[in-house]
Amino acid sequence: MQSGNVTTPFGRRPMTLALVRRQVASANIKTHKSVDKWRVFRDACEAREHLGLQDRTLTVLDALLSFYPETELKQDGQLVVFPSNAQLSVRAHGIASATLRRHLAMLVDAGLIVRRDSANGKRYARKDRAGEIEDAYGFDLSPLLARSEELAEMAQAVAAERAQFRRAKEALTICRRDVRKLITAAMEEGADGDWGRIEAIYIELVGRIPRTPTILDLTGLLDEMQLLRDEIVNLLEIQQKSENTSANDAHVERHIQNSNTESSNELEPSSRKEPGAKSSHNLGPTREPVKTFPLGMVLKACPGVADYGPGGAIANWRDLMSAAVVVRSMLGVSPSAYQDACEVMGPENAATIVACMLERAGQINSAGGYLRDLTAKAGRGEFSLGPMLMALLRANDAGERRAS
Repeated sequence: MQSGNVTTPFGRRPMTLALVRRQVASANIKTHKSVDKWRVFRDACEAREHLGLQDRTLTVLDALLSFYPETELKQDGQLVVFPSNAQLSVRAHGIASATLRRHLAMLVDAGLIVRRDSANGKRYARKDRAGEIEDAYGFDLSPLLARSEELAEMAQAVAAERAQFRRAKEALTICRRDVRKLITAAMEEGADGDWGRIEAIYIELVGRIPRTPTILDLTGLLDEMQLLRDEIVNLLEIQQKSENTSANDAHVERHIQNSNTESSNELEPSSRKEPGAKSSHNLGPTREPVKTFPLGMVLKACPGVADYGPGGAIANWRDLMSAAVVVRSMLGVSPSAYQDACEVMGPENAATIVACMLERAGQINSAGGYLRDLTAKAGRGEFSLGPMLMALLRANDAGERRAS
């Protein structure tokens, strides 16, 4: 097979070290290796963006493969095809000569074919007396055989990226629908809350969706839209629980008023030491725990806290909690205030709040008092991290847009 030789191009076309490497790699093909040429072609089509190819370039590659008589590209076979430009143009659906040369050069640059130029630059084959090809000059297809596994992996990666993009787009569409309908329902039914502000946040998020979004665009917007949806659901749940609590209180009050007041035994308080007696602090409603948000979202909203992590980076929640201890001391928050926050909200949420406080350090007069106030609200079930993170995310995005 002729792919074992390194040849230089004819005429003014320059020789580069990249071409040398490709020719050497094409020579190192496993013995007896073979692959279906059309399967390799389909993989190249899937990976065309990674290879920097255009649709017309793939049309030219299709035409070149049609001149190879076998279905299988074989290591011990003759992999050089030698059609003229006129023949190639016909099989490439009448492509112009100048355009044909440009796309042939793109296939060479992409490392899918190698030129095997003769002394005068003509493409032809020299045969022996038995009619077998001894030497052929034209386009060597051996890189397709050598890179068949690589092209297959690239095609699979492209398919996976496309599926991920489709899932993210579908999830964002569903989340948008949920948020829009929940806001509309809350407004129409008069639910408590600043729904005008929440609707403005939703409109701002929708306005940031690009005409042709990337997967990074979609995942970032999806995180923020899900955060807004969770906050809306949280507000509606708090209101529902408040209504249920009020209804229960009214029911208990009516029950007490309708009870038999003549029985003095029923009115006497029971001793706390009596069997089965319950302490008074267990009679109140159960407080919902503060929701913990993903670490990646926290770091996106609070990038400054990473400087205080071990080695100047944060890789996990333990690193964030270590950084929060340093920041807490720097902001002047007492150990007892931080410990109370950890007990009420959990160590992850307490560390998240400290990271948020660092981002807004210039707007907080007393960091310790601010943290104690949030801890008290969380103890009453009146605090959620969602709005705090959402505000920082929007502020950071606005800063990036101004910087760009």
